[in-house]
Amino acid sequence: MAKSKLLISVQGLSVTFFHGQRQTEAVRNISFDIQQGERLAIVGESGSGKSVTALSLMHLLPPGSHGKMTGKVTFDGDDLFSLPEERLRHLRAVKAGMIFQEPMTALNPLHKIGRQIMEALEIQGTPESERPEQAKHLLNQVGLDPEIHFRKYPFELSGGQRQRVVIAIALCGKPKLLIADEPTTALDVTTQRQILRLILKICEEQNMSLLFITHDLEVVQKVAERMLVMKDGKIVEEGPVKALFKSPKEIYTQELLNVFPQEERGKPQTIVTLKVKDLEVNYPKGRAFLPWRQTYFQALQPLSFNVKAGETLGVVGESGCGKTSLAQALLRLNPGVGKIYLGKTAFHTLKSKDLKVARSGLQMVFQDPYESLSPRMTVRDIVGEGLDVHQRLTPQDREAKICAIMKQVGLTEDMLDRYPHEFSGGQRQRIALARVLILEPKVLVLDEPTSALDRSVQVEVVDLLLRLQKTLNLGYIFISHDLRLVRHMSHRLMVLKDGACVEAGESEAIFSKPKHFYTQHLLKAAVDII
Repeated sequence: MAKSKLLISVQGLSVTFFHGQRQTEAVRNISFDIQQGERLAIVGESGSGKSVTALSLMHLLPPGSHGKMTGKVTFDGDDLFSLPEERLRHLRAVKAGMIFQEPMTALNPLHKIGRQIMEALEIQGTPESERPEQAKHLLNQVGLDPEIHFRKYPFELSGGQRQRVVIAIALCGKPKLLIADEPTTALDVTTQRQILRLILKICEEQNMSLLFITHDLEVVQKVAERMLVMKDGKIVEEGPVKALFKSPKEIYTQELLNVFPQEERGKPQTIVTLKVKDLEVNYPKGRAFLPWRQTYFQALQPLSFNVKAGETLGVVGESGCGKTSLAQALLRLNPGVGKIYLGKTAFHTLKSKDLKVARSGLQMVFQDPYESLSPRMTVRDIVGEGLDVHQRLTPQDREAKICAIMKQVGLTEDMLDRYPHEFSGGQRQRIALARVLILEPKVLVLDEPTSALDRSVQVEVVDLLLRLQKTLNLGYIFISHDLRLVRHMSHRLMVLKDGACVEAGESEAIFSKPKHFYTQHLLKAAVDII
């Protein structure tokens, strides 16, 4: 359909946050329009103001923040900054829908999927008698079986299925604008392709405008028609996607498009730091009254591998293939069985206090630093907490070590008294890295450590990890959906499907000539994207 009607007009928008006596300008005097049916992408580094700009369109500020918005935002003819709260709630409920980055945190874990969709329909004003049928229709619209998924809880669904549920909720009021804030970041390449196709299909069918926020520039080329490039809260360049990718004018845009890790992986040593034999994970299916009648779901079939000092083992596969179960089993955070040797230590035999001590040598960096960092602790306490558990240092030595590791991960000492919510996603992941690196581990389990980061920060983190690996002879287990980074970092590769290893070997050999049909399918999806 023709895109002739102006849906959103933003004029001189500024957003300022206050932190005690300090203030931060998250968005600085920006202006842009969105036409009905247009697909606009906002790209930029972490902290550039992308998400704050999107939230401002709904007259929202991040939870727990103290700040103010100035300027003028017109949505479908209404001046948002002058609307009463009741009208604003109606606009958010009916005219706009939002897809969040992490669907597991956007959904209520205590309520079934059907109930959550019907709750959204209730807000829209749908009669109670029509809500179950409407909810099932929405599930069907996003490619889920209504009879199966209506009665399931969020934890029973895969990442891609949960994201489809979030899309269904966003579509309850048939909105004129769909805001997608990093909707595919946490998804594997095949699921990512399915979600993007679904979003584009819905936009075309309903002539719906799309505001797409992402750090994945390959996705932008496939999804958006026009692009805004943001840096330090300002729009530094805008225009048609094809034109900007072909000949960007601003140096920052050129750097954003051409950035790639510069550090090369080192040569592994012959010493084996981590040895795993017949590791498997079985989860109980519900609760059985009699123990011998308990049935189990095998999340990870018996798996054996080694990791040498200075070596990276890449682990890839679709959502639900067993990657995270493997990571948790290595640290004995789930009911895994098998033999795990960290150096000469039989890690699988350790109990209580001994296990706590040994874990300093085997650390994990989680996918979402916002969930893994305590919101009630300052950065100084978060980074130094491990030292309090594993080492006895004087206050002066403790402070010196904290400051040194902060500098090593690209953060400054003046950040130590701030809290996690005051940082961007990329900065929070650096804090998470500092927290584990300060213990000088032998092996790091990296569970999607760069998925929430923009490309330039990804590159910085990957280069940092490679430098540390060569300097300290660290072993890495690198779990990721980003096959481009996996190829750059990994010496060896392991491909998982349905809890089993379907292919393993030298990384370059598998990427150049995959043997298993599933690996071929996975690599093709990464190239096609949509």
